[in-house]
Amino acid sequence: MRELSQLSGVSGDEGRVRRRIWEAVRDKVDGGKVDAMGNLITWKGLDKPGPRLMIAAHMDEIGLMITRVDNDGLLRFKKVGGIDDRVLPSKAVRVGPDEIPGVIGIKPAHLTNAGERSKPVPAKDLFIDIGASSNEEAEKLVRPGMYAAFATEYQEFGRRMAKGKAFDDRVGCSLLVDLLSGDPPFPLFGVFTVQEEIGLRGARIAAYDVAPDLALVLEGTTCADIPGAEEHGQSTRLGHGPAITVMDRTSIPARPVIETLARVGTEAGIPWQWKRTTFGGTDAGSIHLTREGVPSATVSVPCRYIHSPAAFMSLDDYDNTLRLLEAFLPHVPEVARRLAPRRA
Repeated sequence: MRELSQLSGVSGDEGRVRRRIWEAVRDKVDGGKVDAMGNLITWKGLDKPGPRLMIAAHMDEIGLMITRVDNDGLLRFKKVGGIDDRVLPSKAVRVGPDEIPGVIGIKPAHLTNAGERSKPVPAKDLFIDIGASSNEEAEKLVRPGMYAAFATEYQEFGRRMAKGKAFDDRVGCSLLVDLLSGDPPFPLFGVFTVQEEIGLRGARIAAYDVAPDLALVLEGTTCADIPGAEEHGQSTRLGHGPAITVMDRTSIPARPVIETLARVGTEAGIPWQWKRTTFGGTDAGSIHLTREGVPSATVSVPCRYIHSPAAFMSLDDYDNTLRLLEAFLPHVPEVARRLAPRRA
């Protein structure tokens, strides 16, 4: 988790993350490939009977793309994925393949008027300062089209808490790496997808290729159990276990899947929770619409301050999510039989 969190991998630039994941799983799986989109598709047990299960987690993170280098050496950028403008000023970033250090700059307070100081500064008025004094100096290091990722160090502290960037969805990738150590009695595809943050793009292509009978998406999801948040608006609560989605903006999960997840979690004494809000979406939104349709569901680790330079999660929630998934896998053939197409 530490290594994956600290790697740069903004949507469309997932290569570092993909290479590290392949190093971690190549001895655990029977085979793997990288498709034309950049998804890493791995598999094991293709000779076994039973349903084809696809477990997916996306490698990409939110970030920035350089669009212009000004004459004074400052870099202008566009956001890649959903980022709140309020979290950008003064944040440290790493730019381009050489990870040039930079800071997101903002006009100083003494040069702003009262109206400007009363609202967030839009991203179009911000810039990245890499310490260059001219366009020529900056372009020796950075060119338009390069990516910038937040420069946040992973750290564990408190009561088994962790802070870092890109928990959405390196936490899902880490869980999937762990799950691939197992040996389920059916064909299993572990798929690490690309470009989820800009429209669930990679998952659609991967699911068409895999043609699974059933799909499970692993995510890091929003957690708003903080002061000022009404209880009904707290999507999930930190330390209360994995969150099972009942509906979001992109999909309604297959009922037999989420019912079985809830049942096996309860029977095994694993804490879990329903995700209580319906905004946002996951790769399940693309996967479930592939070919003739794929019954899908999403299980997530709650993360505070998601889609920001630094998120916060409970390591107990991580461990309990892994326990829930391991408890669920033996029930996959039973769930698949319940979901098998039936004649009208």
